[in-house]
Amino acid sequence: MSYSVKFSKQATKFFRKLPIDIQERIKDKFRDVALDPFRFLEHFEGESHKLRIGDYRALIDVDFERKILFVRVFDKRGRIYN
Repeated sequence: MSYSVKFSKQATKFFRKLPIDIQERIKDKFRDVALDPFRFLEHFEGESHKLRIGDYRALIDVDFERKILFVRVFDKRGRIYN
C-alpha cells in the first residue's frame, strides 16, 4: 500500500513559485516516493528524513500508522539546512 504525501504551507508556497517543468519533475519524484518511500528517503536528524530532487531538498516526517509523508520544508539545497 502506498503512502500519501502532504505539504506544509511553506513547502506549497515554494513549490508554486517554481517553473512548470521543474514542478512536473518534482511531482513525478513524489509519486515514486509515495509507492516506495524508503527506497528514496535518507534518515536525517531525529525522526525526520530527507529527499534529494536535483538541486532541491525536502525534509519529511513519516507517519507510519496512517501512511502519510508530511513535507515540512522544501527549498533549494543551500538554504534548507540553515
